[in-house]
Amino acid sequence: MNLHTKVIEARNGVPIPQLGFGVYKITKEAEFTTATREAIQVGYRHFDTARIYGNEKALGAEIRHSPIPREQFFITSKVWNTDHGYEATKKTFQKTINKLGVDYLDMYLIHFASPKYIETWKAMEELYEEGRIKVIGVANFEIQHLEELRKHAKILPMINQIETHPEFPQNELRAYMDKHQILHEAWGPLGQGNKVLLQHPILKEIADHHHKTVAQVILRWHLERGVILIPKSSNPKRIRENSEIFDFELSAEEMEKISRLNSGKRYSIHPTGYIVNPIFNTLMKLFIR
Repeated sequence: MNLHTKVIEARNGVPIPQLGFGVYKITKEAEFTTATREAIQVGYRHFDTARIYGNEKALGAEIRHSPIPREQFFITSKVWNTDHGYEATKKTFQKTINKLGVDYLDMYLIHFASPKYIETWKAMEELYEEGRIKVIGVANFEIQHLEELRKHAKILPMINQIETHPEFPQNELRAYMDKHQILHEAWGPLGQGNKVLLQHPILKEIADHHHKTVAQVILRWHLERGVILIPKSSNPKRIRENSEIFDFELSAEEMEKISRLNSGKRYSIHPTGYIVNPIFNTLMKLFIR
């Protein structure tokens, strides 16, 4: 197994590369170019961006610059809070694919369950039925949001991208998603690079046993849980290291040890009860994934 062959199928049969590459907060031109070109060279084909990240155009340029055919890439973007609503979603989707320079998106997500997300979902269902999006889903949705969406949707979300790491494995939400065939995708899979987590003695012991880094052990833990993950780095060495997780396996005992790290600790703000206003959206730019 490697970056090219390790995939998880969505409910509709579309294969999603399990290990992707996040471009959150990589906005400086030179840094973005270095990171994405290294990622493509290493073998990443799944790239995760969003309208609010401000780098859709740069990602599209790097994909076109690559010798790899567009159809071999799996490109994800997201509709932001201020673009919710039926007509607004159609317009912002068109802007996104124009910036990316593509005819379709492999995956499109509602970034948060802000007001009008039901109308947004109806627009996404239509775009999916027209073949302009291969996989439709959500991000940062809690059970109550998914339950509300179920009351109105013709097509249930195929995936939910949520904060997930060893200290916050999302067990309850994950069980709900499994029941409804909603794939689990992790953002912040390394706990936002928190030093306490990356220096945890249990993880360090497991990493030493496998001659791997703690980060590689955490990413492997996600893989073995069947989670799709999108680690982010602008460091070429780390980009390569993050991809080198297919040549070892964690034992059942090691998986159990990691499960004990669950403390319910989020490293981002809770994604419920959001009110769309200028102050909120300014703050969200600091925290959003």
